[in-house]
Amino acid sequence: MIADEFMTRQPITVSEDTSIGDALAILSEERIRHLPVVRGGEVVGILSDRDFRSLGVSLVNDEQALDLLRAQLSRPVSVLMTGGVVTVGRDAEASEIAEVMLEEKLSAVPVVEPGTQELAGIVSYLDLLRVTMPLLQEA
Repeated sequence: MIADEFMTRQPITVSEDTSIGDALAILSEERIRHLPVVRGGEVVGILSDRDFRSLGVSLVNDEQALDLLRAQLSRPVSVLMTGGVVTVGRDAEASEIAEVMLEEKLSAVPVVEPGTQELAGIVSYLDLLRVTMPLLQEA
């Protein structure tokens, strides 16, 4: 089975200049954990729910902390995203994708059009589990 058969098509994306606050709202509202960052349709980075933990956002209990939080959330996602993102092509086998994800310790990998970095979809560990579950049940 290849990526094109089980990837999430037309994933929600953001541009590099989207604010961190807006990206966080999208993750929350859409109930997703991975957000590809694109420039002109090409993947330039990825955000995951884990990236937001690095902001060190804690309980805001004074005006100075609130100002700091506002400043962090207004910054562009380009300062928080993981760049140089690992991608796979539409024809990548599920086993190849799983191997890449394990080696690189990734929970999702963008799927790109052949010969480009143009986003076609995304495969998460949940997509891989859905594909392999029938095989596991047969064993």
